[in-house]
Amino acid sequence: MNLTKAEKSFTIFFLAIVLLELFTSNVKSLLPIHVIAKPLILLSLIFFFIDQGKHLSSKTKVITLLALLFSLAGDVLLMFTDISASFFLSGLVAFLLAHSMYIMVFLDKKNSKKIALLFIAVLLIYAIGIFYLLNDGLGDMIIPVIIYMLVILTMVLTSTMRKDNVSNQSYNLVFLGAIFFVISDSFLAINKFYQPVPLSKIIIMSTYSLAQYLIVLGLLKQNQ
Repeated sequence: MNLTKAEKSFTIFFLAIVLLELFTSNVKSLLPIHVIAKPLILLSLIFFFIDQGKHLSSKTKVITLLALLFSLAGDVLLMFTDISASFFLSGLVAFLLAHSMYIMVFLDKKNSKKIALLFIAVLLIYAIGIFYLLNDGLGDMIIPVIIYMLVILTMVLTSTMRKDNVSNQSYNLVFLGAIFFVISDSFLAINKFYQPVPLSKIIIMSTYSLAQYLIVLGLLKQNQ
C-alpha cells in the first residue's frame, strides 16, 4: 500500500488512538479516558478527511463527511446502552444512516458492468447464517436488525461496483473496509443477541476502526 508522508503520520496517530481506546475500554478506572478516546477515533478520521480530501468532488466530500458524522453519533450512543436500550436502537439508526451515505458515495463511481451474482449469493448465505444464530434472541429488535443487515450488505455490494472507475488501490481499500465493517457488526450482533464473545470489545472495535480507516483512505485515493 502506497502511503504519502501525511498518510503515514496519520496512520501512526490513528493506531495510537485505537490502542488507547482498546486499553481503556477494559479498565474501569480509566473510563473517563475511554469516553474521550472512543469518539476521537472518528473525529481524527473526520479532520484527516477534510484536510486530505480537497481534491475530491464536493458531492463526495459532503456525503462522506455525513457518513463519518453519523458513525461518530453511533459510537457515542452505543457507549450508553447500559443506561437504556433505546440508546442501542438510536445507535443502530445512526449507523444505518452512515451506511446509506457510504452507499451513495460508492454508487457515484458505479461502473456499467453486471453485478457479480456469485458474490450476491455469498452475501445472502452469510446473512441467512447470521440471522439463524440471532433469531431467537432478537425479540422486538428483529425488524430493525433485518433492515440494518440489508443496508450493510448493500453497502458491501456497492463497494464492489466501483471497480474500473477508480484506481485499484482505492477499490481494494474500500472493499476491504466494507468487509471489516461486516465482520465488526457481526461480532457485535452475536455478542449481544446470541452469546458473549471472548474479547468482544477488542474484536469489535479493532475491526470497526480498521474498516473506517480503510474506507476513508480508499476514498481519498479514488481519483489517483
